[in-house]
Amino acid sequence: MKGVDFLVALVLLASASKLASASDPSPLQDFCVAVNDTKDGVFVNGKLCKDPKLAVPEDFFLAGLNIPGNISNQVGSMVTQANVQQIPGLNTLGISLVRIDYAPYGGLNPPHTHPRATEVLVVVEGTLYVGFVTSNPENRLFTKVLYPGDVFVFPVGLIHFQFNIGNTNAVAFAALSSQNPGVITIANAVFGSDPAINPDVLAKAFQLDENIVKQLQSRFWWENN
Repeated sequence: MKGVDFLVALVLLASASKLASASDPSPLQDFCVAVNDTKDGVFVNGKLCKDPKLAVPEDFFLAGLNIPGNISNQVGSMVTQANVQQIPGLNTLGISLVRIDYAPYGGLNPPHTHPRATEVLVVVEGTLYVGFVTSNPENRLFTKVLYPGDVFVFPVGLIHFQFNIGNTNAVAFAALSSQNPGVITIANAVFGSDPAINPDVLAKAFQLDENIVKQLQSRFWWENN
């Protein structure tokens, strides 16, 4: 029995190690303020680190998330980021934040994924229809209508979206489990890649006429560039 218990413990430990490595590594110091100066920095976790003795409060501060984003665009939404690019003190801490503004009925944060982060979203204003789709082969859709104060979780790597179904502006904030979660907007990536994906590939994959694929590519390539 002792041998069995040891094997079970070993399997659990290995599983925990795999889970731990799926997110940003744990920091080995209080903080590691990101800098771009290769002369005085130390390379850690994707960013150079400032000498801790030179850190200042501004390294951990960002103003302006109270200001609505510009939603005058094709999709009627704007994501204002607060990650390691805007707050260098987030480096190695494994967390970031965004504000998302949505135009009245129809404002959309299009289907996208975050390759390095789980997202926890809370609605502050308005009414949002949100959802995510699980991986193959099930491709199961989980959706919910959210009101102010409601919270919804989008698991790491899964395609998800938010759509304003209310008649007023909507606002949400989201925390992400990475200092730099990344984002892949599905339509932009597929139809707006540079260089363009061979239209034959997309026509076959989406079961579309090749001319329609070329039209979509011209539209998204123009938007991306």
